[in-house]
Amino acid sequence: MNTIHFKDTLLAEKGSLEQELRSIAIFNTETNIWEATPDQDMVGEIDDNDAADRFEDFEGRSGMVTTLQSRLSKVDKALIKIEEGTYGICEIGGEKIESARLEANPSAKTCKAHMND
Repeated sequence: MNTIHFKDTLLAEKGSLEQELRSIAIFNTETNIWEATPDQDMVGEIDDNDAADRFEDFEGRSGMVTTLQSRLSKVDKALIKIEEGTYGICEIGGEKIESARLEANPSAKTCKAHMND
């Protein structure tokens, strides 16, 4: 297996995820998690309707941060597996993960047979 190809792909995805996170969140070094930030265009004096809009926007940002952080965590784990020499091995059955599956999802942890387990 060409782990260099997958490492490059994962590093590119990591960079994209971190860039996207930086646009809507800040990284808290004490907790090691990304925290959503309010949209700077919505800062200033507000009325009740604006407050509701801001809350809704912040909730949406928080959901996006959770999703992006989860994807980033999976990418980081896959990169660690490459370094440890265990990349491409199904975490459930121990068999090789199909190359087509890894091409579609380089951070896959399982083979196709175990992907719903």
